[in-house]
Amino acid sequence: MMHAYLDNAATTPVAPEVVKAMMDVYNTVHGNPSSTHAPGRKAKALVETSRRSIAKLLGVPPRTVCFTSGGTEADNHAVQAAVGCLGVTRIVTSAAEHSAVIKATQVAGERQDVEVVHVQHHADGAVDMGHLASLLASSKSKTLVSLMHANNEVGVMVDLARVAAMCREHGAYLHSDTVQSMGHYPMNLEQLDVDFLTCSAHKLHGPKGTGFLYVNPTLRIDGMIVGGGQERMLRGGTENVAGIVGLARAFDLAFEHMEAHEAHIRSMKARMVEGLKAHIPGVVFNGDSHLEDRLYTVLNVKFPEHPNGGMAVFLLDLEGVACSGGSACSSGATMGSHVLRALGFHDPSQASVRFSFSRYTTEADIDLALDAVAKVFAPAAVEA
Repeated sequence: MMHAYLDNAATTPVAPEVVKAMMDVYNTVHGNPSSTHAPGRKAKALVETSRRSIAKLLGVPPRTVCFTSGGTEADNHAVQAAVGCLGVTRIVTSAAEHSAVIKATQVAGERQDVEVVHVQHHADGAVDMGHLASLLASSKSKTLVSLMHANNEVGVMVDLARVAAMCREHGAYLHSDTVQSMGHYPMNLEQLDVDFLTCSAHKLHGPKGTGFLYVNPTLRIDGMIVGGGQERMLRGGTENVAGIVGLARAFDLAFEHMEAHEAHIRSMKARMVEGLKAHIPGVVFNGDSHLEDRLYTVLNVKFPEHPNGGMAVFLLDLEGVACSGGSACSSGATMGSHVLRALGFHDPSQASVRFSFSRYTTEADIDLALDAVAKVFAPAAVEA
């Protein structure tokens, strides 16, 4: 059976160049980066070269990049550091954030008596900037704003520069989960005044289990994982050398070819949008995810009411199409999308499916997916 992989927002295929870079490390670099002998120094050099490479592409000092196991750990570290080290007693976030942020802020509220406030969203899913401004102006408490740059399910974008300026005006800190946008959009952190950003390698064709937390160089925070003093005391534990090298290689490829990758992905997404409109009368796109100003890798589709709706993702899988009904952040749990519920897009009578694309998506993938969608939601199935 032919297969179409359209779940790149969950994870992307690892680029061949990244695999090669990692295998070279596995085959030739055997030292612990904390060891002082030659093999250890070689491993340490690879970690620091990778750090410098990533930092240069972001326009920041290398010391601001702390390697982690991925975005979830980085998000947790940012929230915990803001509360435990920076004295934050109030967090302004959104009910449509990634579950890592939602749960980390909930824990802060329950265990550390931090006030957690949710910003409102407009009908199209965009953050209500007026409400955010009023929330920032309404309290003298030391505040952390945590808003993702690009929503992982409906593709709504946040103007980070504008939010950063609002935070500075009111003396608030800013954390943004940039897992979906890092490597897909230019980011010059020398100009973008944020406090914490997070990245996960496997969202940009790097390896799973590797990522980083960016920490503004003006801040002084402690580690969340303690033990060996690695990562400048910010994260204890032996570094994943091959994973870090893979992340840096994935970063290089993403930034070097960003415009070409974006043009290709946008063309694949447009083909999907037009095909869905032609095949399925009455189809709509949650959060206006088909528009140009949304995250270009994600398309969230709400299908008309249909008997197959409740099994849509499963039936599409049987037809060879990998997609999702929401974020893949709950260990495979099928509890429905908290994002769609939070933004008012959830309708139990209609199936919502997220298709997400990468630079490896082909026209054949899109056409296979459209044929599968037409089969699963065929009018004949309704009559039966």
